[in-house]
Amino acid sequence: MTRLKSVYSKNRIEAGCDEAGRGCLAGPVFAAAVILPPGYRNKFLNDSKKLSPSVREQLRAQIQQDAIAHAVAKAEPAEIDEINILWASILAMHRALDILAIRPELILVDGNHFKPYHSIPHQCIIRGDATYKSIAAASILAKTYRDDYMAMLHEKFPHYGWDQNKGYPTEIHQKAILNFGISPFHRKSFCLGKQLKLEL
Repeated sequence: MTRLKSVYSKNRIEAGCDEAGRGCLAGPVFAAAVILPPGYRNKFLNDSKKLSPSVREQLRAQIQQDAIAHAVAKAEPAEIDEINILWASILAMHRALDILAIRPELILVDGNHFKPYHSIPHQCIIRGDATYKSIAAASILAKTYRDDYMAMLHEKFPHYGWDQNKGYPTEIHQKAILNFGISPFHRKSFCLGKQLKLEL
């Protein structure tokens, strides 16, 4: 397992931020913010995409137990359609930071785009979820909370297979859209009509 870094800058309270669900055709985009204790160690912590679902679930419980503060928020499909997925992802991160119990002094963000959050400095880090523990922890929370949400939606819309594809454009998902049309939870701005020849 790759050894991740504990901190970006010493003597400052850091919150790692990441999102899940940017590339999906359906469902909200989720984001999480996590502040870990100084010197936090967990040899299994890593980018959520590199972990099995069972390991992610175990780590979610551990992160929520060990973190000094953590929060998860989302931006809805209608918001994604209105402001685009990038800004909706950042909006979800801001919402997670809004409800974080402790105000961080530095925000570490996975990727290369972020909108300043109040007057708190931030640092964008490409592949940050595979570099810093706090971002990896945020990626795990965002991913697991989103997966749970899509599994819940699957109970209402089982024909799309969201319990398996979680809203990503798998062949089964795309065929279901062709056969059943779109749901209220699909992102209309993701060119569904053009890609799948639908009337939206």
